Amino acid sequence: MAKPGDFYQRDRRWHPPALAPDYKTSVTRSPRLPLISLENSASETTGPVFGHNDIAAADNDLLTNFASPGESPVGERIILHGRVLDENARPVSNTLVEIWQANASGRYRHKKDTYLGALDPNFGGCGRTLTDEDGGYRFRTIKPGAYPWRNGINDWRPAHIHVSVFGSGFAQRLITQLYFEGDPLIPRCPIVNSISDPDAVDMLIARLDMNATIPLDTIAYRFDIVLRGRRSTLFENRMEGN
Repeated sequence: MAKPGDFYQRDRRWHPPALAPDYKTSVTRSPRLPLISLENSASETTGPVFGHNDIAAADNDLLTNFASPGESPVGERIILHGRVLDENARPVSNTLVEIWQANASGRYRHKKDTYLGALDPNFGGCGRTLTDEDGGYRFRTIKPGAYPWRNGINDWRPAHIHVSVFGSGFAQRLITQLYFEGDPLIPRCPIVNSISDPDAVDMLIARLDMNATIPLDTIAYRFDIVLRGRRSTLFENRMEGN
């Protein structure tokens, strides 16, 4: 049985290469020289941290946290929930989880997003929460739309939500994105296709969860996050492995 301090050797084959030519921006972003491992100082590993007082009650409810009183965003209402776990499936509590996403038309609330999809005046597209004692997190939001991007002539990003998980300090941040079960654009996406292992891709897909769905109200999807180890969730800011 694994002990509390056990770590597992990373499996570099599990993670995509930094250079994936079909994902065109990786050509300029990928390193050309071997990576250098830097030790974190105490200030980087111990703080600053977030506490419960830093999170407002509506921060995890994207249906209301940007909407005008009495108004709601346009689109399919969903619940996104799951657990944050370590490599031995133990819950990671009091961890800050943040999400950001496009709206139902596939447009971000960002001045540099020039896609023709309409902005939603009642949807900000970002939220945050702290995991509970069981490692659980929960958001209410709108299912994002697909959108085109300038990678190929006719490349479209599947519907996705960006997820950020903080550790005990700001230097300990992992970022990934989740997709939705059944989306036909997933196998067509050059970013997804940079991952060679189908099981690894499968871990980036949020599953329909009818048990958590609220009848006549909100559809639920479940997405668990494994922080490290051989079967860790893929994180786009740690492509070399966890």
